Amino acid sequence: MKVHTAINNAFTELKKNNIKSALLDCEILMAQAIKKNREFVILNSNQKIEKKKYSYFKKLINERSKGKPIAYIIGKKAFWKYEFLINEKVLIPRPDTEMIIEEVLKLYKFKDKINLLEIGVGSGCIILSILKEKINFYGTGIDISDDCIKMCQINANIHGLKNKLKLIKTNIDNYNIGKYDLIISNPPYIKKLDLRNLYKEISYFEPNLALDGGLEGTSEIRKVINKSSELIKKGGKLILEIAYDQTKEVRGLLRTKGFYINSVVKDLAKNDRCIISTKI
Repeated sequence: MKVHTAINNAFTELKKNNIKSALLDCEILMAQAIKKNREFVILNSNQKIEKKKYSYFKKLINERSKGKPIAYIIGKKAFWKYEFLINEKVLIPRPDTEMIIEEVLKLYKFKDKINLLEIGVGSGCIILSILKEKINFYGTGIDISDDCIKMCQINANIHGLKNKLKLIKTNIDNYNIGKYDLIISNPPYIKKLDLRNLYKEISYFEPNLALDGGLEGTSEIRKVINKSSELIKKGGKLILEIAYDQTKEVRGLLRTKGFYINSVVKDLAKNDRCIISTKI
């Protein structure tokens, strides 16, 4: 069977199962099956596919037809300028979260060294992207999940950053080490009752621990702000990712803990997504 025939058949199956990005997904999964990149697949669609590789491709398509996200199927996700390994125990990196990297690079354009903490490292995509961009920055990452710490360590090793990042498994409430120039966090911020209304790809497959922000959606954000007020140096920055409708409440939480609000940054859809504040 030729590559384009296999892709056409798979496309029909994915469309039947309401997968919106069916063609793109077929090309990505074909690339995974034959161990080439997507460009090769597109340019060599008349090439025959080996039986064993076709069987593997069909297996991947079957997983995708059930709603399993592409990133979990192929075990990696592009973020910022890099690629990170992931699994179903860590949240899939989102393009909107890249704004945290942009804001950090703007704020510390002329700074060579800072003490950086990320609360909730997940795959490590945020802190590792920053450490890749700023050669002399060193960081600490904490997470309550063993799986996240392990995955972040793997990605740190892959990107040559194992000597620039210290990882600690801990609950934020119990963390009391050091004082930081910058704290970043993308905490769980979805209201518990809204979890069931998320897209199937998110609610069925992504870790609840990384999504559930409690009844009001701000229970974890509140913890991050409370602890950051103790861990951050005077004049230090706190950068938080939030939900589009949490700006007013999070502003209030920050002010009560002695933070000045520098700016609220909008995401690709022009919704509030990131709050930058300074400890005063």
